[in-house]
Amino acid sequence: MIYQHIKTGTFISRPNRFIAHVRLEGQTVVCHVKNTGRCRELLIPGVKVILQYHPDAAAAGRKTEYDLIGVYKGDILINMDSQAPNRAAWEWLGGLDCIPGLPGWAPDSLRREVTHGDSRFDLAFTLNEMNGSRTRPAFMEVKGVTLETDGMAMFPDAPTERGIKHLHGLAKSVLEGYEAYVLFVIQMKGVHGFRPNDTTHPAFGDALRAAAAAGVHVLAYDCAITPAAMTIDAPVDVILE
Repeated sequence: MIYQHIKTGTFISRPNRFIAHVRLEGQTVVCHVKNTGRCRELLIPGVKVILQYHPDAAAAGRKTEYDLIGVYKGDILINMDSQAPNRAAWEWLGGLDCIPGLPGWAPDSLRREVTHGDSRFDLAFTLNEMNGSRTRPAFMEVKGVTLETDGMAMFPDAPTERGIKHLHGLAKSVLEGYEAYVLFVIQMKGVHGFRPNDTTHPAFGDALRAAAAAGVHVLAYDCAITPAAMTIDAPVDVILE
């Protein structure tokens, strides 16, 4: 996925979840923060941040001309746009010849935001057997990951009952004959593993382990990041114990 009109500024403050003050080209600008998570370990006064400028903001009825979409943590550039993982996952799935965790099966007929029972999953698709005529329906829930400590990516960075509900829904769909996936899109490079953040939300970690035991495929991939782009790149080891 590609961004247009990228600029680099210096983070000043975040008065609330939705806006940030950034020093840009000698003036202070107000930016929309495209991530309502805490991100306290990232948005520290003085860090370099990436903004997307919207030249048509006034005509489009936007309150701000800028979105805050990325931040540098030391030398690591982290995309923190919470909408980016779903878009990147859509592009990634559409380009796969074989889906991870199920050799010989290829995804097709992708759909977004599909309701099943009392759950609404990010992606639904059909898996086609590459050397046969069989098909399998499948769901995928996508989670963006911006939290990293000592090279370990973790999710969530705040308690998420909604995330637990999604995992229960995926596990239930497996019992109904669907293939089910949860994809953790790590919005950076340079991590060596992924694990649930049991310190922040142990119930989510328990739900993730239970979903995996029920047959839900748990995937984690890092991303190739530039100020103007994010692309799902390489698999990362998932540590559930």
